[in-house]
Amino acid sequence: MINQNMHVKLNYIYPKFSFENLVENFSILDDWEDRYSYIIELGDKIPEFPGSLKVDKNKVSGCMSQVWMVQGNFYNDPEKFAFAADSDSRIVKGLIYILATIYTGQKKRNLISVNESSSLMRLGLEKHLSIGRRNGFDSMVQKIKSHNNTA
Repeated sequence: MINQNMHVKLNYIYPKFSFENLVENFSILDDWEDRYSYIIELGDKIPEFPGSLKVDKNKVSGCMSQVWMVQGNFYNDPEKFAFAADSDSRIVKGLIYILATIYTGQKKRNLISVNESSSLMRLGLEKHLSIGRRNGFDSMVQKIKSHNNTA
């Protein structure tokens, strides 16, 4: 997908499975070392993010790691949400992918009402994320929810 404002090729994150599938996958992993490895694997599924977009305007503030995010439309549907993102942390990239399973394809007007905290609880992540990572996760969520519904 070409982002007309940036004149660079931008590939949004389109998860290959649903959040419900993700919950099932987490439930079969017995310990947290396996779950963290799985989160890192999820991060490897994020499409390449152009270096030219790793600028302050796209940076997510409040994250310990560096995170960049550009919001857009789900397969060019202006009513539905998609985003591209990247991080310098492999675990945070996995969290980005998890957010994509929650938010990608949602109607933009419904973004504000998505309960990502209950999603974290369903994965058991709320107890296993450090305070810094949790704050970063919350900052990414706020950036998503602040998306202009008319964009």
